[in-house]
Amino acid sequence: MSTPAPEDRKDTMVESAAGESEAAAAEKRGPSVATRERRQASINPSGETPYLVVEDLAVKFPTADGVVSAVNGLSYSVPLGRTLAIVGESGSGKSVSSMAVMGLHDRKRTRITGSIRLGGDEIVGLPESELMKIRGDAVAMVFQDPQSSLHPLYTVGNQITEAYRVHHKVSKDTAKKRALEMLDLVGIPNPQRRFSQYPHEFSGGMRQRAMIAMGLVNDPKLVIADEPTTALDVTVQAQILDLLNNLQKEFGSAIVLITHDLGVVAEMADDVLVMYAGRCVEYGTAEDVLANPRMPYTWGLLESIPTVSAANERLRPIKGLPPSLLNLPDGCSFNPRCPYKDRVKGERCTTDLPELLPVDGAGAHTARCHLHDKATIYTAEVAPRLS
Repeated sequence: MSTPAPEDRKDTMVESAAGESEAAAAEKRGPSVATRERRQASINPSGETPYLVVEDLAVKFPTADGVVSAVNGLSYSVPLGRTLAIVGESGSGKSVSSMAVMGLHDRKRTRITGSIRLGGDEIVGLPESELMKIRGDAVAMVFQDPQSSLHPLYTVGNQITEAYRVHHKVSKDTAKKRALEMLDLVGIPNPQRRFSQYPHEFSGGMRQRAMIAMGLVNDPKLVIADEPTTALDVTVQAQILDLLNNLQKEFGSAIVLITHDLGVVAEMADDVLVMYAGRCVEYGTAEDVLANPRMPYTWGLLESIPTVSAANERLRPIKGLPPSLLNLPDGCSFNPRCPYKDRVKGERCTTDLPELLPVDGAGAHTARCHLHDKATIYTAEVAPRLS
């Protein structure tokens, strides 16, 4: 699983005996400095060739009240055929970062720095005419609310054929044939009749299927699904997740899944990136993050999930509210809500931003926390509550 590189670390090369001595001392202190090799491994530890590579991404919005730091130093990668789930509360930067990948932010009102590469090609700074060629072709987005994403005055079939013809010089008949194939592929019954219907004539689940058909009509290598199962009942939600899984196997696409539902994450994701206040706070394979989380915010998310077996127990919500992105707290952004900050010596949680470091000193699973006994706390206190 790929892991974001720490935003505050620099590449270092040891070229002398003194440097070797310094490296040995640094090893005793812990992995606070990333070598070039470790930095690369943290972005793509699986060794698979990534299709999407995001490095040190920052997205800021200047406003009359100040600069909103929506995303800060975010790094990750997604190989073809794998699904990365980006999770976190509302306002954590999930959708903002993915809209940056799509090039959908207003350049006059947004400051974007860092690197976003699709298939090895840098897209940050590309002119709008070039971005339009990429959107819907190399990368597509399935938005959260298909009711507002589909145009109410055009038939569903016409909207899918238009998405296809924008990137292919084909006749209307050829585009219609392709649209019918996609409607059938995503499981919409009677595609011929549904082709000529309007979005309001579709159910919520069918509208989401139509959005997926539109997103995949050009065989994109990257699909960004922004809360694709929101407002759908459990049965339809399961159908949509199965559909995305099956289509990924058929098209071989990389998927970035934006969600707050950890049940969906467990069902879909190969890798998980947890965001809080615009930063990555934990990153690893789904197995590592869900079974052995090492960041108090991730613990809080897991403890907030209701379970059938705990019918008589009260939920354990994360106390407080996410911080204002206009005025982030010093140190760890989670410190005003963290129940474990008093276990860190001194005032580090309120003064020093923790680095994103491997939880075991060398692996791909990373977390951003000053606690030195995270594994012990999780095993002794958190895991029993989750079970």
